[in-house]
Amino acid sequence: MKRAVLISGVTAFALALSAGVVAAKGGHGGKGGPRMTFEQLDLNGDGQVTKEELAAQATARFNEADTNGDGNLSAEELAAASERAKEERIARMIEKRDENGDGELSQAEMQPNEDRANKMFERLDDNGDGVISAEEFAEMKGKRKGKRGDKGENDQG
Repeated sequence: MKRAVLISGVTAFALALSAGVVAAKGGHGGKGGPRMTFEQLDLNGDGQVTKEELAAQATARFNEADTNGDGNLSAEELAAASERAKEERIARMIEKRDENGDGELSQAEMQPNEDRANKMFERLDDNGDGVISAEEFAEMKGKRKGKRGDKGENDQG
């Protein structure tokens, strides 16, 4: 029993720590994971985030997902938590992009920000010739793979 509590605590701490790093960078938890602001992590409002605050945040998130309160997360509880997170991401996306306020996103509202799209294109177009070659695309894919720690398509793991 102590081992299970310890493992749960370490896992919760790791989740909170990664959320803290993401929040500090102003991003999200990858693949649409949770967005946590610094203020949400700074539970006592002193302008600093401690390991204890990260652990408390992780414990709260774990307990929220543990709907039956047994101290374990079943596949059903994890799926439900994932579904809630997905619904929250969708709601944020609609709120952010729904220019006419109809609660739906048109094709025009779904178009990427032109400045951001241009910057992305320029990053991919290494030689600045106005086109992205297969080599430039593969190079960027390799760089992203290294940053994310992904395994190659032929790797087994």
